[in-house]
Amino acid sequence: MPIPELNLSLGLTDNDGSVFYAGSGEGKVIVRTDSALKQHTIDIVISEKQVGTVNLKTNIGSNQIPTEIEIPTYQMIVTDDKTNEKEVYRVTRDTYFFKEQTIKKGFWSFLGLKFLEAKNFLFENIAFEPLTETIETFDISNYRKLNQEELSYTFQNQGKRIQVFAGDINTLEIEKNTSCFVIVDEKKGQRFIGDILYREKFLKLTPKVKLHIVKRKAVTNTIETNKQGQIEKLIYI
Repeated sequence: MPIPELNLSLGLTDNDGSVFYAGSGEGKVIVRTDSALKQHTIDIVISEKQVGTVNLKTNIGSNQIPTEIEIPTYQMIVTDDKTNEKEVYRVTRDTYFFKEQTIKKGFWSFLGLKFLEAKNFLFENIAFEPLTETIETFDISNYRKLNQEELSYTFQNQGKRIQVFAGDINTLEIEKNTSCFVIVDEKKGQRFIGDILYREKFLKLTPKVKLHIVKRKAVTNTIETNKQGQIEKLIYI
């Protein structure tokens, strides 16, 4: 458990009886007082604002099933209560697993030649959403795993395994029944990892890390893709 930082404040004095008095009749800098004990907090906010897409591996790609699929990304903001510096990232909120193959009916089906029809693929979503509150907050300070290439926070909630991952998305393998938030940046997650480590170093203590998840108005239950993994249809809960 980290030792809280002393929240030291500066004061002035013109009391000539004080050992800090400069003797000129003017207040000088001088006094440091322990006004409170304070442990700083890094806040990670995963919003409901969609800001693009990213292609993620399906882990079961083959000649019949897409090797990767297109997934929406959302805005994520990182800040802390000491520097107030804000950084913006993209993050996925949906974790799709292959469900079944379908046939896109068209001209060839009309002629009875279904084997010539284009094949589509259904992927089932395992997403984590706040059940009742607009925003749900988790203290994830004690769930961190870090190495030179990856940073992840993995914890359990509502019977689900939740993972926040930063690193090379091409190496990520997601376990079944895991809701995974994958952080996307232009440096394979290294910008986010560096951001977190910089804040921790600047705050001088191991801070609290709070994850805030904003509830979305609509969540997909399944998606339908073509063979190239491009989204053909979104099916909502």
